[in-house]
Amino acid sequence: MSSLARAIETGDLAELPSRRDEDWRWTDLRGLIRELPAPAGRGEVWGPGVFSQVSADERVEIVNGRGAAELMLTGGVLELRLIADGAGASSARLRLVVEAAGSVLLETHEASAGAVASHELMIDLEPGASVERVVIVETEADAVLVSVARVSLGAGARFSQTVITDGSRRQRTETRVAHPGEGAAVRLDGVYLLADQRHADITTVVSHAGMDGTTDQLTKGVVRDQGRGVFQGRIVVRPGADKTDARMGHHALVLSDRAEVDAKPELEIFADDVACAHGNTVGALNEDALFYAEQRGIPEADAKAMLTEAFVGEVVDRIEHEGARDVVRAWVAERLRGSDQ
Repeated sequence: MSSLARAIETGDLAELPSRRDEDWRWTDLRGLIRELPAPAGRGEVWGPGVFSQVSADERVEIVNGRGAAELMLTGGVLELRLIADGAGASSARLRLVVEAAGSVLLETHEASAGAVASHELMIDLEPGASVERVVIVETEADAVLVSVARVSLGAGARFSQTVITDGSRRQRTETRVAHPGEGAAVRLDGVYLLADQRHADITTVVSHAGMDGTTDQLTKGVVRDQGRGVFQGRIVVRPGADKTDARMGHHALVLSDRAEVDAKPELEIFADDVACAHGNTVGALNEDALFYAEQRGIPEADAKAMLTEAFVGEVVDRIEHEGARDVVRAWVAERLRGSDQ
């Protein structure tokens, strides 16, 4: 259970993580939340979800922690909405069991103004099972939301994930993967698009415990105004996890003097005969490319949006499900172009 979840459950603000906690030093909750709001009521679903136009075999809504406690994925497409409705505190917990190959999870985390919410998922993949998880985090600017996914893989399982967010007052999307090796494969991708004073923290931990496992990770961000992006990625290769192939990349564009990106990619390797690497870059738009676009008659705002869309498009293009990929591409374009109006 996350620290925010314990604080909501007990009402004890001392349970909140603070900047003194190394993994939370850039996403301080104790310094932000001086008083927890009252528990949220029953709440309601706010019309159709962002993935509503994608054909799904099942649609599930969990509002303020009320809804299914366990779901089975046996192939096909599941649309899952976790909603924090109202200016109150809420906590949701859910277990998903992936039993078959070819499953798709289209997931949204939504929070209204003034909400303080914790969403926790336990995702278990049976041996040989596979799932593509596409997550859009879409909250009001002053919401506080922490979502945590704890993923456990069986031998030969395949877990693919793309997280897309535009941040909020405080927001953290955390994924922890227990990787058995044994031919299992993980792809962990992310996109954060931050403007105004929005904050987003994408944190991942992958722990390889056995031989012959792969992890491929790519996260890209675009931050402007006074936005703050945080990326923390840790890949641990434990003793005996030989022949692990693990690669991590994080790249961000900072488009204003007051924007900030904090990044901490880490590799902890305790095994031999591995292929592991990570890369991290933070910079501005290519001025030559921007000048060239403007010389061709493209307005500056459109040129910047075009270049930033191409920058994050590398991540979007890795989404395998075509319908989900189209939704994400449109969602990204709307935010990038809208922020330049």
